[in-house]
Amino acid sequence: MNKCAKSCLKRNASCKERKCRMWVDYGDDLNCTLITVNKHGKMTLEEVAKRVNLSFVRVKQIQDKAMQKMKKKSSLIY
Repeated sequence: MNKCAKSCLKRNASCKERKCRMWVDYGDDLNCTLITVNKHGKMTLEEVAKRVNLSFVRVKQIQDKAMQKMKKKSSLIY
């Protein structure tokens, strides 16, 4: 976990660094994806969708596309 996330956890205060790539507009997890993962571990696509304010279907589409890219890249290595 980075210094910013540790600081937010220690203060129990939401992160104000909106430019941070780990920032998410979800105050229950102090606006930090690192804190979210630390608190909840593995999450369902529905839980992710709730946090990023997208539909479950859209999150599933993004996951599928990412998996296709990873599969394509891994086949290029071998």
